[in-house]
Amino acid sequence: MSSNLRSARKFLVFLGKSLFSILEALIFGLIPKPRKNVAGEIVLITGSGSGLGRLLALQFARLGSVLVLWDINSEGNEETLQMAREAGAMRVHAYTCDCGRKEDVYRVANQVKKEVGDVSILINNAGIVTGKNFLDCPDELMEKSFDVNFKAHLWTYKAFLPAMIANDHGHLVCISSSAGLVGVNGLADYCASKFAAVGFAESMFVETFALKQKGIKTTIVCPFFIKTGMFEGCMTRCPLLLPILDPEYTVRKIVDAILQERLYLCIPKFLYLMLFLKSFLPAKTGLIIGEYLGILESMEGFTGQKKEV
Repeated sequence: MSSNLRSARKFLVFLGKSLFSILEALIFGLIPKPRKNVAGEIVLITGSGSGLGRLLALQFARLGSVLVLWDINSEGNEETLQMAREAGAMRVHAYTCDCGRKEDVYRVANQVKKEVGDVSILINNAGIVTGKNFLDCPDELMEKSFDVNFKAHLWTYKAFLPAMIANDHGHLVCISSSAGLVGVNGLADYCASKFAAVGFAESMFVETFALKQKGIKTTIVCPFFIKTGMFEGCMTRCPLLLPILDPEYTVRKIVDAILQERLYLCIPKFLYLMLFLKSFLPAKTGLIIGEYLGILESMEGFTGQKKEV
């Protein structure tokens, strides 16, 4: 009898928590969630030497954060540092780091801990794209895609997560891609690396939850193509549904998602519908939709810039 009561109690607690979480999500879907204060937080951004990483650095500079900038391009990173100071950052630290090399990540991470302190917001943004069909892509480029787009996340988490756990305070941000949710023609290696990044970030979110680390947050960002030069030449047949994204707009959305501690952010919102349809439509129907939207040909004009951004 007592075991039945315990089971009933567990079920009622489960039901109550589930309903509360759904109600909370509905409320914050209608009313914007309050934004947290990140002034004084140590924010590390990989791939900060240009593009999205640079714009993220400028946004956090305006919010009063302490900036740690990582990029393989020293010159571009120094430019970001100067721009961040001009934007109001009081403390900015730039480091040259090849995020695709584990030894480099650990070495520079130790420098950061000694010279700046414990990173409390980690933004894994560095990325590269080959833009070649699978059989045309050299092995070394595919390996580099995985090293930068995915493996770097493993090494940065290993380096900075222990302090977050000790303090029960931190925020892990994965800048992935819509190509980490849906396979794209001409992006096999890129998609694989971005799928891996999403899966890892989700798994670590669950792991921190299981460890009852309520102070550690996760945000996973999956945008469509962005006009940073990385996907130069890519096109969209339906700009109303799947526009090539403006970098400034995208960064504002990302920073808002971080400040509101949202777990997922897909840009544009049409991606949420695509994911929903993917979950139950026949694969053939999905291909027909992709063909109609021009997704199958989106990489045909790709020229890109084959460097970390």
